[in-house]
Order: sequence, then C-alpha cells, then structure tokens
Amino acid sequence: MNQPSKPVIVLTSLDYDRLEALLDSLPDSAMPGKANLQAELDRAEIVEPKDIPPTVVTMNSTVRFALEETGEEFSYTLVYPKDADGNAGRISVLAPVGSALLGLSTGDRISWPGPGGKPIKVRIVEVVYQPERAGEMHR
Repeated sequence: MNQPSKPVIVLTSLDYDRLEALLDSLPDSAMPGKANLQAELDRAEIVEPKDIPPTVVTMNSTVRFALEETGEEFSYTLVYPKDADGNAGRISVLAPVGSALLGLSTGDRISWPGPGGKPIKVRIVEVVYQPERAGEMHR
C-alpha cells in the first residue's frame, strides 16, 4: 500500500534535547510510542527556539485540528508524559497522536492508526498557543 509522504517537521533544539533525554530514560518496553517518537526526532529539522516558525506545533503548544472525514475539530495541548495527568485537554507526546502532531505546521495533513486499525486523517487548523511565539523560550 502506498503511504503518502510525511510532512516535514521542525523542532526547537530545546524540545529535541528534552525529548531525546526522555527517550533515553525509558526502557524500550516501557512505552509503545517510544519508537514512533524516535522516528519523528530522527527525521526532524532542528532550529533554535527563537527561529521556530509561529505556526509549528512545539512542546506545550495548544493545537486545533480537524478530522478530514467529518470536519469535527479538537484542541489539545501537547505535553511531556509527566504533565499529561489525565487532563482531557492535554495529550502526551508519547501517545500516537502526540508524536504525530509534534513539529507539524498549520495546514499540514497526517494520518495515524485509529481504533481497529482504520486510519484517522487530520488537518492542522491552527496553533492556538505556542510558547516560543509567546516569548517563552526556556520553559
């Protein structure tokens, strides 16, 4: 089956370093999402926090995305696992949707396996809040 190419992703050097440290601290068996996140880090373009475009999903960004099939919209804040704490508005970067959203830009489209393996296709509508855009470079 022919998969569409994945969009280019951009990460800040700060997010990259913190995520690498997080992955290094986890045993391979600890998180099913570890390999997916590592694959995203391996293909990312790394820039300084001050140079990240304002429309890119970074760690602690709030992103609004829409399901392609229904147009239904969701808004989540992408967080480190320690900050996910079951809050409905937060999603861990280790969750499949979390690692998929990381580094994407407004307008990008992606898909990931949904319930029963059926792909869920989404489009990034807006980066509602981005720490770097708000001047928070060292969060």
